[in-house]
Amino acid sequence: MADAAVAYRPNRISEEEWDLRVQLAACYRIFDYLGWTELIYNHISMRVPGPEHHFLINPYGLWYKEVTASNLVKTDLEGNIIGDSEWPVNEAGFVIHSAIHANRDDAHCVMHTHTTAGMAVACQQQGLVNDNFYTSFIDGEIAYHDFEGVTVYPEEKERLVASIGSAELVILRNHGLLTTGQTIPAALSNMWGLQRACEIQLATHASGVPTIPVTKEATAASQNARKRFAEDNERGVREFNALVREIDRIDPSYKT
Repeated sequence: MADAAVAYRPNRISEEEWDLRVQLAACYRIFDYLGWTELIYNHISMRVPGPEHHFLINPYGLWYKEVTASNLVKTDLEGNIIGDSEWPVNEAGFVIHSAIHANRDDAHCVMHTHTTAGMAVACQQQGLVNDNFYTSFIDGEIAYHDFEGVTVYPEEKERLVASIGSAELVILRNHGLLTTGQTIPAALSNMWGLQRACEIQLATHASGVPTIPVTKEATAASQNARKRFAEDNERGVREFNALVREIDRIDPSYKT
């Protein structure tokens, strides 16, 4: 991806950061393609290499399909914009993402969605139930954080981080879904599985017919297979690259 985008790179941005910008902008377009959008809200953030814990996030006011490598906003953990930007950062998104980036060295990428299925399961008292193919892969790996209102209050950060712990998959109760990963493809792979688990749960439970719980043995087998597949697949790289090829066919302007 770096070779395809190098011609667009401004001199002030390192090649390493530019490659991350292109990948993150592509991910915003992927979310738009998949329908995981909420007008101009929600966020995908990616940490920029370096000791400062600066991270990239979407400009507040743009559709996901308008996000490009160059208009992504770089901010520090206090919310100060690094460099020039015509756009501000959404305060609610900053609180969630800055809290995780400041406290989780492994969570380089953070994704948050308000999909219908994700929010619906987040509103259900029992949370995600292990009774379908997708839940069998992630059962026991999901953290929950109770809703405290719109996330614009810095004092919630400590409680949010405590709730999440080391989990990469999070259900924000009454709110939505959140995933993390060391890479963008890894975080996207986590979000795909969590989103699909929520969609299937809603469909099966809406039927009113009792569901079949996944056995402990089947769950263990699924999770062992997932670990082997993740190692072979570099945590979602193949799926991510396939989606990027589709975005390139639709509109490659994210690279600019």
